[in-house]
Amino acid sequence: MASSHTGKVRYVCIDMPHPPRQNWSTLRVRPLAERRSLTSIHDILVDPDSAPAPVSADAAIRARECADSVRRARDRNAGIVLMFGAHLLRNGAAPLIDRMMQRGWLTHLATNGASTIHDWEYAFAGKSTESVEENVSTGTFGGWDETGRHIHLALLTGSLRGEGYGQALGRYIAEDGASLPSADELARWISSEPRHALTSARASLLQAMLRFGIPGGALPVPHAFKETSVLARAFVREVPFTVHPGIGYDIIANHPMFDGAVIGRAAGADFRLFGDSVATLDGGVVISAGSAIMAPQVFEKSLSAVNNLRLAHGKPAISGLSIFVVDLQDGGAWDWTRGEPPRTNPAYYLRFCKSFRRMGGAMRYVQADHVAFLHHVCRELC
Repeated sequence: MASSHTGKVRYVCIDMPHPPRQNWSTLRVRPLAERRSLTSIHDILVDPDSAPAPVSADAAIRARECADSVRRARDRNAGIVLMFGAHLLRNGAAPLIDRMMQRGWLTHLATNGASTIHDWEYAFAGKSTESVEENVSTGTFGGWDETGRHIHLALLTGSLRGEGYGQALGRYIAEDGASLPSADELARWISSEPRHALTSARASLLQAMLRFGIPGGALPVPHAFKETSVLARAFVREVPFTVHPGIGYDIIANHPMFDGAVIGRAAGADFRLFGDSVATLDGGVVISAGSAIMAPQVFEKSLSAVNNLRLAHGKPAISGLSIFVVDLQDGGAWDWTRGEPPRTNPAYYLRFCKSFRRMGGAMRYVQADHVAFLHHVCRELC
């Protein structure tokens, strides 16, 4: 350990006990156009005016119940939150979500990092998805330059405005790129206002620009298919869209520009924004479609934080909430309307059911294809 003193501030330098042995800044990436993409927007997008795919009788009943709950929530100006995983977009639900936003049936969207990668790639290239099995063995899985580069640049430039992940990337797509300050401007801001709330964001962008030779000024990035982007449509329609990623979960971690601080800063802003929408859920609705981990984990923490603040101000906890959880799995063959299964039952360990069942609202589990279910709900409402 070495230490030094400068005035009244003591700086301590501690040697890292386990320094990284690999230089990930030398990761090789390839143009996205070289990837064999498995899905195309021309093949997957679901027309909201088409007939929905058939679902079970129980799922059809639940879809009508969900639509009725959404109508009641809107009548009382309560929140209507859609939380979803990547497969919802990968399987073509973007037009359904946009239709529901357009008609005022959704007040908040929330997703994971993988979903935004598909959304950006569809907007930029019109195609997405790769073979994990084939590409991991060749070291190319996730190693696509434009995807990692532009998502990072979107978050870096958005952070200068204090934006979270969803708004920053939605703006980047909708506005076809961004404008960057010069490295000299960033350095002046940092040195003249070191205590500014955005100093760390400015420093992250400055380091990225210096490391990767990114000039200041206009950065045009055409998104030829941006009308298919849920991020862009939410940005244009001013519907809050939050992103809740994990560090190392998504392919952008396999890019030389990867910066956990950038991801964390954007996700942290979005978690707080998500809480604002959770606070509107008295008599509201949450639809969790195909999200076994992100949705239940993020929702339970946010709901607890919101209740903490409400109770501290003498207000009651959130109540009257309707929750519809949709997935292909059978829910552990347990009737969740009966309550929680015992610990000896495997269904007890299904987080996407158990966590939402504990949130104090009426939870309904629906075994169905989530795109088909949402299509049925959309048809009932729109």
